[in-house]
Amino acid sequence: MARFYADENFPLAAVLALRRLGHELLTTAEAGQSGLRIPDDEVLQFAMSQGRAVLTLNRRHFVRLHQMVNDHAGIVVCSMDANFERLAQRIHDAVLRYPSLHRVLIRVNRPNQ
Repeated sequence: MARFYADENFPLAAVLALRRLGHELLTTAEAGQSGLRIPDDEVLQFAMSQGRAVLTLNRRHFVRLHQMVNDHAGIVVCSMDANFERLAQRIHDAVLRYPSLHRVLIRVNRPNQ
């Protein structure tokens, strides 16, 4: 299963659902980095230092970082979905398609209603 670093705005309920699916997650609060307004590039560096893919709702900035940074442990950008179980399942299904998330950008979009 995947190792993630959930950025500050990623919903805790989705983190818990992903843990139930077998993924290993570290949140900004657990890392002592909550509320510090850490720049996105430093979030990505921290995640890389921990061997974790970033899990974020901040799609625009992290897609740009993926284009600029050659080496990272993965980035999963998601559309917001208030159904956190469904969001977690879509993330789970998406990451299972890859043997490794190293240098991979995965876009998890909310399905059309």
